[in-house]
Amino acid sequence: MVHNLSQNNSILNQFIAELRDVEIQKDSMRFRRNLERLGEIFAYEISKTLPFEEVQTTTPLGIADTKILAEQPVVATILRAGLPLHSGLLNYFDRAENAFISAYRKHHKNNTFEIALEYVACPELDNKTVILCDPMLASGSSIVLTYKALLSRGIPKHTHIVSAIASTEGVAYVKRNMPNSNFTLWCGAIDEELTAHAYIVPGLGDAGDLAFGEKI
Repeated sequence: MVHNLSQNNSILNQFIAELRDVEIQKDSMRFRRNLERLGEIFAYEISKTLPFEEVQTTTPLGIADTKILAEQPVVATILRAGLPLHSGLLNYFDRAENAFISAYRKHHKNNTFEIALEYVACPELDNKTVILCDPMLASGSSIVLTYKALLSRGIPKHTHIVSAIASTEGVAYVKRNMPNSNFTLWCGAIDEELTAHAYIVPGLGDAGDLAFGEKI
């Protein structure tokens, strides 16, 4: 299932508009904060799909029956661009286990590139719910390769893939190439165009550089 949250009127659309705005992008702290806000919104929406259990809470005046999360997910992110989005998810799933994966575009002299994975820090994942986030879902290959790398730590019962901006081509690639069908894709917005160099148009540019400065 694919959720495009921009199709509904909500404050999320304002945050996405600010993320895209070339003038507002000059403030890297605000860019990071807007990604964090998106993470919080995604966390709230995803929480509606998770299992809950009823507990009794003692108040100063009595006992209240409340439904709370039955279990915490594992929040996973692709370094470095995914860190603000990850932080927003973690603000809500504040007792979640965490996973971090280093994935980047390794460019070649002929203007081609491949996705390189160099680092995985992850708990055991068997029968757990995983939230895997990356702000840009361009070609989709990074998410698929990252998910396959996580499978070495166990088979999740369900995976939620979170992206601020996705391309239609990237969404289609993920749907075709994920190793199993137990996943849900959550997008802040889905753009139609993907360039020959796998950049989303209109997109927002390089999320990692905008959040943390240009890399060498």
